[in-house]
Amino acid sequence: MVRRTRAEMEETRATLLSTARQVFSEHGYAGTSMDDLTARAGLTRGALYHHFGDKQGLLAAVVEQIDGELDLRLNRITDSTDDVWDGFRRRCRAYLEMALEPDIQRIVLRDARAVLGGASQASHLHCLATMQRVVQRLVEEGVMVQAEPQALTALIYGSLAEAAVWIAAGEDGDARLAQGLQALDLMLNGLLAAN
Repeated sequence: MVRRTRAEMEETRATLLSTARQVFSEHGYAGTSMDDLTARAGLTRGALYHHFGDKQGLLAAVVEQIDGELDLRLNRITDSTDDVWDGFRRRCRAYLEMALEPDIQRIVLRDARAVLGGASQASHLHCLATMQRVVQRLVEEGVMVQAEPQALTALIYGSLAEAAVWIAAGEDGDARLAQGLQALDLMLNGLLAAN
């Protein structure tokens, strides 16, 4: 029996993840066979089973990877400005715009929802917590209406998540995005504190 080093194991896992991400994005989860995927990666089905358990486990790992990248991108947007409201507004708009990026659209917003029921609970809670910190600050600074930040966050996050799925599901994604961004501006403007 050949023993593999930790570095080799990590490389195999990374290869499977990057290949799966590309193939799932191109062909969708249902249109991807494990044999084609592992052949394209130059690995065996055994490697896939060892690292991810099965095809569904591999999809969950790819979704987790993409979710992590999304979170980093959104946090950079929020952190890139001294105007907290502008950063929050730009963050919300960017999230909807990301719904048309091929890997996010197909893997996260279509396949993950159909196969896994959506993102993992841990990812969901992390996104809520990240957004709630910003909402809390906006409420405390009097920029946003005085309301329970956790409730506001749940409503905003839920609206964004459902709008992103709606945008990703249509063949008319660009038109849906424009409509979604217009509705988002109306919703967010309604949350501004009266001056």
